[in-house]
Amino acid sequence: MKTLIGGAVAAVLGIIGLSIWFKPFLQILTGAIPVMFLLGGGLAIYLGFDELKDNWKDKDTAVDTSFKKDEETKKYEEEIDELKKKVETLEAEKE
Repeated sequence: MKTLIGGAVAAVLGIIGLSIWFKPFLQILTGAIPVMFLLGGGLAIYLGFDELKDNWKDKDTAVDTSFKKDEETKKYEEEIDELKKKVETLEAEKE
């Protein structure tokens, strides 16, 4: 209840103060708006650059799946095929 009363009193004092010092309020506002635009723009540029840097980092660490098979890879594939055939023959003999 105290907070509600305090808030109402502050709002009334704010309205009274604004009505008395309206021109100085507008002067402060006209000086503050460009500064807010400047700071907001600087923050947006910083965040955009940071996001761009993250995207560049993700592209650099991407795995290249388009590789050429070399002789060693072919040798291992042939060995795997031979082992698969041996397993199939062993399973057929087991039955």
